[in-house]
Amino acid sequence: MENAYQRDIPESTDTLGETLYSLRLNGIVYANSELSAPWGVDMPPMAGKMMFHIITQGGCWLRFPDHDDVYLRPGDLALLPRGEGHLIASDTGIECQPFFDIPVSKLSERFEFMRYGGDGEQTLLTCGVLGFDHIVGEKLIAQLPPLIHMQSDNGQLPASLQGLVQLMGEEACMLGAGGETVVAHLADIIVIKAIRYWIEHSPEASQGWLGALKDPKIGKVLALMHAQPETTWTLDRLAAQAGMSRSGFSARFTELIGTSAKQYLTEWRMNLARMKIMQSPVPLIELAEELGYTSEAAFSRAYKRVFGVPPLRQARMAGLNGQGG
Repeated sequence: MENAYQRDIPESTDTLGETLYSLRLNGIVYANSELSAPWGVDMPPMAGKMMFHIITQGGCWLRFPDHDDVYLRPGDLALLPRGEGHLIASDTGIECQPFFDIPVSKLSERFEFMRYGGDGEQTLLTCGVLGFDHIVGEKLIAQLPPLIHMQSDNGQLPASLQGLVQLMGEEACMLGAGGETVVAHLADIIVIKAIRYWIEHSPEASQGWLGALKDPKIGKVLALMHAQPETTWTLDRLAAQAGMSRSGFSARFTELIGTSAKQYLTEWRMNLARMKIMQSPVPLIELAEELGYTSEAAFSRAYKRVFGVPPLRQARMAGLNGQGG
């Protein structure tokens, strides 16, 4: 079913970039730390979150239980897309204290300042924890590595990042009107730039879902499906948008994505539906129409096929009422 939301989408020249900027990141906490050797912090795992560390002075070791240790120098940025638990310390032999056992100064609801360690060499860190509430995030995280390490050759981040980090630090120190909003947006951009850095430098980024987004023909179709989930996308219609034959498009889509175009569209729609259901009460008939279904029953059947439970039960599990048509 097509509705008022349907519109002509201009051909994108950067489907991957547009997709990354739809991540809808939301910052949970940001911290500036002054750490004097010897020091060590045990960061707990944070499933469903991204964590980053930016070294602006000194250096430290990033240690993982299942990966090689990584040394971070001034100007380095470490992004942990899966929120994996890790140790961060002035040396590899340092005993690390649990993060939540170390006193911090709460500057505001989301800003913290930590001063910790001995009387040795000082390391300055800017850190952040971010969540995401869009299905783009789930698909992206599944393909990203546990660690993205942007290394500096001269103690400086790339110029585009250096300015962002400096501005974020200034805003965090001043805490002026709107400071939290400014820092949140800056952190979002920093994380996205780190992800793009990995995509541009890693062969793995040319495979799977990310590879499909970079494909000129399939990427265009994915952008249309993402932007217009309510449209009646038939295989013939999608193939025409890609400028391919029906059979050629179907084979290419399945080769890159690992599932059929029809199945992908259904799963995309249902994930959008689940996100809305989990956020707030919404009439199912309204949700069905927004996602291109002609009836609440057809929508509910599709939802159950994907998630194993009908949408009303999902709403009750989320503790929300007021569902229904």
